[in-house]
Parts: sequence; C-alpha cells; structure tokens
Amino acid sequence: MSELLTTNIFESIKATIENGRNKAKQSINHIMTEAYWDIGRLIVEEEQKGNGKAKYGEGLIKELSERLSEEYGKGFSKRNLHHMVKFYQTFPIVQTLSAQLSWSHYLLILKVEDNKAKEWYIKECEASNWSVRALERQINSHYFERILLSQEKTSVEEEAKEKTKELVYSAKEFVKDPYVLEFLNLSQNERLYESDLENALISDIQKFLLELGRGFAFVSRQKRISVEDDHFYIDLVFYNYLLKCFVLIDLKTGKLTHQDVGQMDMYVKLFDDTQKAQDDNPTVGIILCSDKNETVVKYSSIDNKTIFASKYKLYLPTVEELKEELEKEIIVIAKKEIE
Repeated sequence: MSELLTTNIFESIKATIENGRNKAKQSINHIMTEAYWDIGRLIVEEEQKGNGKAKYGEGLIKELSERLSEEYGKGFSKRNLHHMVKFYQTFPIVQTLSAQLSWSHYLLILKVEDNKAKEWYIKECEASNWSVRALERQINSHYFERILLSQEKTSVEEEAKEKTKELVYSAKEFVKDPYVLEFLNLSQNERLYESDLENALISDIQKFLLELGRGFAFVSRQKRISVEDDHFYIDLVFYNYLLKCFVLIDLKTGKLTHQDVGQMDMYVKLFDDTQKAQDDNPTVGIILCSDKNETVVKYSSIDNKTIFASKYKLYLPTVEELKEELEKEIIVIAKKEIE
C-alpha cells in the first residue's frame, strides 16, 4: 500500500460506502413493504364493501391484477395480490413492520403458522442479518421449534450460526431480488446471475446455435420463471421455427446431478403450461454440463411420437456437436487465463 493511502482512510471510506448501501437497502425495503401493506389494506377495505363475499373478492383481485400488470408490468399477479392481502391481515399495524426485512423475507414468514414463531423469526432476521436463503433454511429446519425443545440451546444456536454464516443479506443479493427490481421498474442484469466462466460459455453456445442455421430464434437469456415464491433462471431460451417449439438450455459447470435433470423437467413442463401455443410442439430442454473430467449433454422431455422425434433429430444439434462446441470454448478460456 502506498504511503499516500493509509489503512485508516481506506477503511473509513469503505465503512462509509457500506453504511450508505445498507441505509439505501433498508429504505427501499421499508418503502416497498409499506406500499404492499397499503395495497393489501385497500383491497381488504374494498372487499368489505362487497360484504366480503368470496366471488366479489376473487373478481376484484383478478381485475386488479390484469389492470396493474398492464400498467406496471410484473409483480402484480393474482398470487402476489393475495400475498399483499394476507400481509396486511397478518400485520394489521404498519408500524410493526421491520425496515431491515425485504418483501421476500416477509413472504417466507407468512408461511409460518405460529404467530410466536413469526415474531421470533423477524427478530432473529434483524439481529443476524439473515438473507432470504438463510431464513428459508432456518424455517425449513424448524429452528424455532428446536430452540424451544432443546435443553442445550447454545449448541443449536452455534450450529445455526455456522450453517448461515455465509448467507448474510448482502448488497449483491439485494439488487438481485426480483421483487425489488419489479418494484423499482428495473430490468434485471443478466451478468449478476453468471460467473465469468458461465458468461463466456453461454455467449458461445448462444452464438453457435444462431449460426447453426437450423431455425433457432433467440428469445431470452437468464429467463426467470417462478414457482410459488421460488425463482429460477434458465440460461438460454430459443424458439425453433422449423420444429415449432421452445428450446431451453441450462449450463452446469459442475457434475450433472439428478436434481439438475429434475429441475429441467420442471422448466419444460412450466413452459408447456404457460408459454406453448396450442399448435406448438412440446418444449425441449437441453442440459450442458462440463466438469474437469467429462462433458455431458442431456436432452429432457423430448416427445416420443415418431413424427416429432424424427424432426428433432433433423433440426436439433447432436450431442456430439454440443459437446465439441462446449469443449472448444473451454480450451479457449483456459488459454486466455494462462496468458
């Protein structure tokens, strides 16, 4: 370190930046949760004018969802509006909301049935700066119940700290939160979800397929799909106009697992349910996996009907083509790193 740059001034400026980021994060979180709380309140009050009838309430939310989505884009689905109603009903006093917790935190807490457990998880989130993933882990492992039942509470607490020490709520996770991006009307930065290696490999595969000349049209990169309150990102989505089907590609830089295959099957089914037109053929999923020893290509949920299978073979890249392209790019990246 140069004589001009002392440790003290560097650490002081670093602390100032971190403090500013934390204040900005807390401010946006609090404004967003208050806004969603207020939306829940307005819906409940409007429903009560209709005497709380189920049909009235569902019709109101359906119409609101359609009009708000048209005006403001994502974030106002029927499911999310129901969450806002439940949020208001669970925390009827707005002053009790924590400025440190995000909307994603509260969505997890709303799933907890016991009110004492809800309050306890909120306090622990604040005290330990738990990320959404950390909170989810603690809820799923019944941390509150284990603390209550355990005679050796210290050991349970130490285990929990160890398991979540890498899962603090960082500024990076904050700007990746899809609910924050939707609330601020910002588009997600695809690079946030990729390492440099993944970005290079995905870019190459995207270029390779478009240059292959077999009917591939680019649709999306890091396409987000949501299941309940979980969010998943598909590396590449294409539409093949010769096959008349979507083609999903997911890249794994480690060893292929059964979970990876199951996840891709879920992506394929979701696309078939939500994106596929009536005259489209079934969605195809391709998993590209490259570890130190082997490159693996796995096709998922290709329709078994002979007429479709023959078309798939004609227009989709072969396993050998995909493996060769992936391995070629890995060699190029390795050479650049050496240089």
